[in-house]
Amino acid sequence: MKKLDLYILKKFLGTFFFAILLIISISVVFDVTEKVDNFIDKEAPLEAIVFDYYKNFVPYFANLFTPLFVFIAVIFFTSKMAYQTEIIAILSSGVSFRRMMFPYFIGAAIIGIFSFWLGGYVIPPANQTRLRFEATYVKDIREVGLGNIHMQIEPGVFVYMNKYYSFQERGDYFNMEKYDGKKLISKLSAKQVKYDTATGKWNLKKYLIRDFTNDIEQVISRGSELDTLIPNMKPSDFKEERKYFEMMTNKELDDYIAEQQARGVGNLEEFYIERYKRFASPFSAFILTLIGVSLASRKVRGGMGLHIGVGIALSFSYILFMTISTTFAINGNMDPLLAVWIPNILFSMIGIFLYYKAPK
Repeated sequence: MKKLDLYILKKFLGTFFFAILLIISISVVFDVTEKVDNFIDKEAPLEAIVFDYYKNFVPYFANLFTPLFVFIAVIFFTSKMAYQTEIIAILSSGVSFRRMMFPYFIGAAIIGIFSFWLGGYVIPPANQTRLRFEATYVKDIREVGLGNIHMQIEPGVFVYMNKYYSFQERGDYFNMEKYDGKKLISKLSAKQVKYDTATGKWNLKKYLIRDFTNDIEQVISRGSELDTLIPNMKPSDFKEERKYFEMMTNKELDDYIAEQQARGVGNLEEFYIERYKRFASPFSAFILTLIGVSLASRKVRGGMGLHIGVGIALSFSYILFMTISTTFAINGNMDPLLAVWIPNILFSMIGIFLYYKAPK
């Protein structure tokens, strides 16, 4: 890398991280103002506010705003370079426009990798802590639960629950039936089932077990409480109603989708969308960088303000297209992969067009 590359890369990353730091600081101030009454009323400890909530609030919103601020950062400092005639000097010295793009794409790659790492591995466990804090000290959550659950957890083993409350990891009126072919060989019933995160076992309240030895005889055992392992049944199986995918790492998300597919579970569009977005969103850094440089490298009437205005309009157009297409996918009218990548495909075409129109 030459001095020019380092100069542009330093400006790109410096402007981007400064913009993210600024918007996150403003977001935290507004969030504190909005939630301070809840913190006081529910006596939230200061340590929990700082380390359980805001420590995990920052990476979540930083990653959320990344595509927008990649664009704004590129528009801002490139436009400034153009109006200080630095772009003209660079191109006049024999550096091609394509060569000048090299440090921009290095910066986009760094931001894209950073965003992918945050979205796939840092934010999901952070969301668990943040959402748990919100449930305790901010929101008065009245969870209705997932109702009338019927699921096959392995071949010949079926579970039924009247309701499952995912915040409490508790289910009501639980039944598990085991079949040998079409013959019922065992049935377990319990008034309540609750998951113990420490042991990985399920705690059954007021249980009844019926083992059928033949067509007319059965062995019955009952009790007030029983801790038992239930293979292939986890709390995550019953959390589709809470956008549970936000708390899954990439591997956990892939494993969950594969497991649900094997069970024949439908309505996984939101999980597919989340999986594809974690790859499409970092890639958007390259597309928005290309558009930003192609737009801002030209001097126009209206100055830097016009460039920034056009940049913000295009950024929100990108977000709007993403929202509309993913909504169609969730409603089952569009393939999730296509829905997530349509904005990138469309804006790639815009970027290529602007690149060829940019001053060389």
